[in-house]
Amino acid sequence: MKQAFVASATLKPMALQLLQNRTPAAYTGVETYARRHDKEDAGALAWLVLGYGHVLDSDYAKAIDPLQRALPKAGDLGDYVVFYLGTAYSHTNRYPEAIATLSKFDQDYPNSLLLRDAHLAYASALLSGGHAKEAAAVLEKDRRPIRSDFELALGKSYEAVGSPGKALEVFRNIYFNMPLSPEAGAAQEEMNKLAAAEKYTPTFEERRTRADLLLSGRRYDDAAQEYRGLLNSAPERYVPTLDLKLSTALLHMGRDRDAKKILDALKNLSPEMEAERLYHLTDIARDSEDETGVEQIISQLRQTAPTSHWFQQALLIGGNMYLLKPDYDKSIDFFREIEERFPKGDLAAYSHWKVAWLSLRQGRNKEAEKGFEDQIALYPASPQVSAALYWRARLAEEENDPGTARAYYLKISERFRNYYYGVLARERLANLHSESGPSRHIALLDRVPPLNFHEIADDPVPSDSLRVQKAELLANGALTDFAVNELQAAAGEEGGTWLPAETARIYQDNGRYDRAIQTLKHAVPSYFSLDLPSLPRSYWEALFPKAYWPDLKKFSAANGLDPYLVASLIRQESEFNPDAVSSANALGLMQLLPSVGKGVARQEKIRHFSTQELFTPAINLQLGTRYFRSMVDKFGSFEYALAAYNAGDNRVQTWMGYGKYRDIPEFVESIPFTQTREYVQAIMRNAYVYRQLYGAP
Repeated sequence: MKQAFVASATLKPMALQLLQNRTPAAYTGVETYARRHDKEDAGALAWLVLGYGHVLDSDYAKAIDPLQRALPKAGDLGDYVVFYLGTAYSHTNRYPEAIATLSKFDQDYPNSLLLRDAHLAYASALLSGGHAKEAAAVLEKDRRPIRSDFELALGKSYEAVGSPGKALEVFRNIYFNMPLSPEAGAAQEEMNKLAAAEKYTPTFEERRTRADLLLSGRRYDDAAQEYRGLLNSAPERYVPTLDLKLSTALLHMGRDRDAKKILDALKNLSPEMEAERLYHLTDIARDSEDETGVEQIISQLRQTAPTSHWFQQALLIGGNMYLLKPDYDKSIDFFREIEERFPKGDLAAYSHWKVAWLSLRQGRNKEAEKGFEDQIALYPASPQVSAALYWRARLAEEENDPGTARAYYLKISERFRNYYYGVLARERLANLHSESGPSRHIALLDRVPPLNFHEIADDPVPSDSLRVQKAELLANGALTDFAVNELQAAAGEEGGTWLPAETARIYQDNGRYDRAIQTLKHAVPSYFSLDLPSLPRSYWEALFPKAYWPDLKKFSAANGLDPYLVASLIRQESEFNPDAVSSANALGLMQLLPSVGKGVARQEKIRHFSTQELFTPAINLQLGTRYFRSMVDKFGSFEYALAAYNAGDNRVQTWMGYGKYRDIPEFVESIPFTQTREYVQAIMRNAYVYRQLYGAP
């Protein structure tokens, strides 16, 4: 396997291009390589890549030949070749060959990670080949943990052997208890075929379970349809609950008017359901800019459900509504009420922070000062503590108390090293005159909990592990997900701390920078609190990659932008996934809307531009940097430009008019959209880490 790894090293770029694009030229390139190395293990890997590419294209007939060619020299990759060859035979109705290919999989590859998938493929071939009884036996042996694809095949097997009752039970379970699965639609078809003969009618409880699962799974259109159907025959006692859930689905679909009709008509609800109804009406009133309506409904909740979670959420609506006006005093009243009524609730720390912050914005510095200190004392582990520490220090500076300011800044720098406010704190420290004296001990700062972090031992990858070697070979064929699965299995067998870094490396080497970032974010969630030496450098380079760097640097320079700032923006927008598509249909690395891309392409004189080109990294970078530059030119500050890039320039112009700001950080903390505020802070913070990590661009 080591020889195959060395021999196949030059395959990776071609394999990557094939599996990403699957163009005729890419297929030709890999096939040429495979033929050139046909008598070597490297050739077998290339044939596997070709076959797998055709499988991804659902062109199973074309997959067969390369997979057959891969088989003689497949070696330790034999399980992958055999599995996909058997699958290709099945999809081309060559069931005897599929059965023969897969029948000894257990015996030949007992430790394969594909074992269960091979059982399913083998059983499916048996079923299609007229051996339903044998198929059912295979599936029954490997039924747990439950999988919807296994269950569907098992149900069809029961049906084929003349056990319609058992088949119907399986199909019902998929359709009603696994409605989000890809097999739910097929299960419904099979269930409907059997229903009449078995004299089966879905129960109310089954249908309600399905509707509730669709709602919780955010399949709002389907959930609404199910609830409507239920309401036609529901027992009277269930109607209010179903109406309430239907209105919830409609609200998520943006159909406020239809939801309001239902909510207005609801009567005789339990106290908690009535609180939920009033909360939804509060939300609708806010969306229609009916301030009086919001106030009246919240007042009603205050009287009828003063301890309900829904009342807390309605108060949040009121606080945010006036925050956007901006009417800070009214906003403060709502946020203060949240904390007072729900001091143990999930909104208490946030609400306390808003009261303190808006007091500062109102010029009531003494109230703000106490609020910041109380934030640290009462909610020392809250996400707002770094901001409370920083702004308390700023007030100390304004009060000509540099010793106190220094103490707070040092605490931020020590505990929140690479946070947005950690960077700002060090900048302020650098500007405090040395003659101002040392910082003093402030007992309150001891309330901030220390970072719970254990240094990561940089264990070596167990290179003698067969699974690790297999992963490296698969990675040479750009079969990235297979490689990572093998690594995870190896880590379970071998132990050690090497898995996150090695997984990230394989993702990076195959251009999946987003997956590398996500892997290490999960492995070290507190990384922003750490100084660079606290983590292996490989972690930092995977968390902050210099992906697409030649083009990124070129187009950043062309638009007078810091390439590290652009890299930070991309990291926040797409995590360097060139194929990213947002819920708003923003595309590519810099997440450009098609309309924006088209307009900037015209400015850049790109002829025959198509939206699809936004998935090309160089084009996306060219247009994205030009567009961001226009935001910088318009607002004169990177922070304002970033806010506009995220939320739109009209909103930023509105926020800039919300009164005077001490400086840009005060504007940033005052951004009323949490998502936009955190977006700006994250990108400025990320750019700092990039500079610390790599030096001059």
